[in-house]
Amino acid sequence: MPVSPLIGFDTEHVASKICKFIRTKVRDRSAVIGLSGGIDSSVAVTLSVRALGKEKVLALVMPDSSATPSEDTEDARGLATRLGIRCRTIDITKVSENLTEIASAGCEKKDRIAEGNVRARVRMTTLYYIANSEGGMVIGSGDRSELLIGYFTKYGDGGVDLLPLGCLYKTQVRELARNLGLPQKIIQKKSSPRLWRGQTAEGEIGISYKEIDAILYRIVDLRMKKDEIVRELGPGSAVKIEKITDMIRDSAHKRRGPQIPKLSEIMASKKPSVKGGSD
Repeated sequence: MPVSPLIGFDTEHVASKICKFIRTKVRDRSAVIGLSGGIDSSVAVTLSVRALGKEKVLALVMPDSSATPSEDTEDARGLATRLGIRCRTIDITKVSENLTEIASAGCEKKDRIAEGNVRARVRMTTLYYIANSEGGMVIGSGDRSELLIGYFTKYGDGGVDLLPLGCLYKTQVRELARNLGLPQKIIQKKSSPRLWRGQTAEGEIGISYKEIDAILYRIVDLRMKKDEIVRELGPGSAVKIEKITDMIRDSAHKRRGPQIPKLSEIMASKKPSVKGGSD
């Protein structure tokens, strides 16, 4: 299946644009980033260091022993050392376990996704505690692929101040990572939010990011109809196109703020009462 023709882009130009975006938004504050050892957070922290300087970037490594492989923690710390930035490791295992136990009291059964989302939201809370106490901004690492299909936790890894990679598809982030000189181990690692043990993004979704990005590019950027995409990508793509379309639609609530009633419309719908008689 072909990938977006945007692959092969001018990576140095893109990196420069993203760095300028980070500098403009962060200004005289610092950047606080959750560093997982995965491709997205590794690219985000590398660009932040290039944009702001290593003194203004703080990486938080937040493993949960029930979900985070030790190699991820090692890769994250290793990259922080390589970049020369401050790095703190905060184990969230007990907090996640205690909160899940309290919240699940009275529930008929445990929910793996709900438990995983607790981990993501504990990480978000930790990032904001540090950012608030040190006058920093939380830099997220979500990419365009994840944002469009809703593959992130609402108010978890989606709860950030900036998303510098939100303009790039996953396959583009990998290409950028290669040109930034990130370790091959990180570049080749399968993407995963590590919300439970053994979780991988492609395994859970059932479609590779190469296929996801090819479909997303045609749906979102080229505005192609389903039958047009099938003709271009082949008959075997029909089911995957349908699934991606459903994921975009079903996750729309994640990409917008809480819904608020429009008082002007409510007030306009109320007709003023008319009093009869004379004074």
